[in-house]
Amino acid sequence: MIETRGFPLVFECEGFMENIKYLELLSQKYPNRKAASAEIINLNAILALPKGTEYFLSDLHGEFEAFKHIIKSASGVIKLKINEIFQNDLSSEERYNLSSLIYNAEAEINRTKLNPNIDYAKWCKDNILRLVLVCKAVSSKYTRSKVRKKLPKYWAYSLDELLHAHDSINRAGYYETIVDSIIESGMAEDYIKTLTHSITILCVDRLHIIGDIYDRGAHPDEIMDYLMGVKDVDFQWGNHDIVWMGAAAGSWACTANILRMNIGYNNFDMLEIGYGINLRPLTSMANRVYADDPCTAFMPKVIEENKFDPVSKETAAKMHKAIAIMQFKIEGQRIKANPQYNLNHRLILDKIDYEKGTLTIKGVEHPLKDTNFPTIDPKDPYRLTDEEQRVIENLQASILRSERLQKHIKYLFTHGSLYKVCNNNLMFHGCIPVDENGQFEYVDYLDQPYKGRALFDALDKEVRNAYFNSDMNEKNQANGDIMWYMWLGAKSPLFGKDQMTTFERLFIADKSTHKEHASGYYKLRDDKSLCERILEEFGVDKDKGHILNGHVPVKIKDGESPIKGGGKLFVIDGGISKAYHKTTGIAGYTFIFNSRMMALAEHKPYMPLQEDGSQTFYAPEISSVKTLDRRITVRDTDQAKELIQQIKEIEELIEAYRKGFIKESL
Repeated sequence: MIETRGFPLVFECEGFMENIKYLELLSQKYPNRKAASAEIINLNAILALPKGTEYFLSDLHGEFEAFKHIIKSASGVIKLKINEIFQNDLSSEERYNLSSLIYNAEAEINRTKLNPNIDYAKWCKDNILRLVLVCKAVSSKYTRSKVRKKLPKYWAYSLDELLHAHDSINRAGYYETIVDSIIESGMAEDYIKTLTHSITILCVDRLHIIGDIYDRGAHPDEIMDYLMGVKDVDFQWGNHDIVWMGAAAGSWACTANILRMNIGYNNFDMLEIGYGINLRPLTSMANRVYADDPCTAFMPKVIEENKFDPVSKETAAKMHKAIAIMQFKIEGQRIKANPQYNLNHRLILDKIDYEKGTLTIKGVEHPLKDTNFPTIDPKDPYRLTDEEQRVIENLQASILRSERLQKHIKYLFTHGSLYKVCNNNLMFHGCIPVDENGQFEYVDYLDQPYKGRALFDALDKEVRNAYFNSDMNEKNQANGDIMWYMWLGAKSPLFGKDQMTTFERLFIADKSTHKEHASGYYKLRDDKSLCERILEEFGVDKDKGHILNGHVPVKIKDGESPIKGGGKLFVIDGGISKAYHKTTGIAGYTFIFNSRMMALAEHKPYMPLQEDGSQTFYAPEISSVKTLDRRITVRDTDQAKELIQQIKEIEELIEAYRKGFIKESL
């Protein structure tokens, strides 16, 4: 037996030959001992580097521009870096302008070009040199090789030279010539944009999205496009993600839900232009069936106007009502087909007194705001009309054949899961079902009872089976029922409320009927001992670990803190969605974990680009929640396990070369 860096290498013939095929493959990458030894040196050097910065966000809800600004600004970290570097050299206005250039290079360039008092060529040169210094600062914790890989193909050489420049008299002219050549070639604007992008991707080493990319906001499709271009990103699915995943799997109930929500928020550009979902059959039916119905209660919430597919509020309201009635019918069918879900209390259409126009809830009779139900047969209220049947079939077909939507959903599957543990942080979107004493609660809506981590694992498997285990042409309305339950079920770890009162909010004025009561997890999550038990349940060191959740917006304006469980749990849904700004008082959180500390960035509402080209940026408030005892290196992270294993395998290859099992190549 040979001991190598603490790893025993057994070269008895039988045991060694089991790995010989793998080592032969590895030898194609490292053809001799010199190449293999050089890689071991590189890997050990990486282990000694400071840990990369992780950013955690949740509940993006389609707010692409606000999300992009958070990423471009590195949640305020770039502004801090600029202040550190240029505090004695640039005025506060100049530092603000430099940060604005990084946040939105194109807009800042356009504004500058229109200013006759600015020497544009000098402005370009000054800012290229400043951006190089910022880029150098944010890349200092990485190897030169890793930085080079993150740089764009055509500018990699010149950027690499500028980033690793030294204040040498002999080379000063060389560096100045590079910058002058960039400007003289007419490529300064492209170079500046490239530098700002490089700064962003070097600041954000890994991105964790803790659920809810979809709904409310107008551009979740653009968020997904952006994230698919990010190398190191993972997702923990939220309830608003899972309902889209269910629709993409063929579920009629999920399809009706995503369309009702997004029609209700006037998101026609995203539905029809972004994802190519054909709403014409629904529009035609709604305009005919509700021709004389003002559908007052169904008027859309217009947060953002459509640019390419404007739909009148009156037509949108009719479509909203039509798809809502279809949703309640389809959900009633799925409730009856799945008694294990225990959702009979949500069978509402058969409880309506259609003559009186009332609904009795818990012994109290409530008048309905809208009593026009031309498509409901009171004797068989959950039956779809023939036209409704055709409409939902067409909608399902449109979703199943949307190439862009299916690409986005598959990416959520391949890069996502219900939970993730990374560097002692446990991430999941919503909650864990617990009883009133905080003990993990068995749920019985799957093939057998599950609780705690086993529940998450079983649901993750069920969701993947529902999407991948049937051909697109074979998907039917029942496919994805589990995703629909996870969207609104009381024992779903993605929902965590006793009921989803969509019908009541649309049809009953009494707001007491709209209440959705939170599960025990939300009442007990400030208990440190519960948080520690959860960490242990998921295999995380309770002393070092933390939990990160989204789902429930933190009401900062009411004095609520995002820090729960004695500092063991962080709720980072700060309400990036415009729909929540009045409730939360802020516009989202980012949790930041770098080599020195853990911090929370509290964001101000994003101010979009104005028609005159102006834009105002507000720096977030960054507060440290934990200062680390020492600077963390890559060796202290989960990544180290993979790197150490690579070192072990390469050392085995070197030994195989030395003993003559594998022939070296020059």
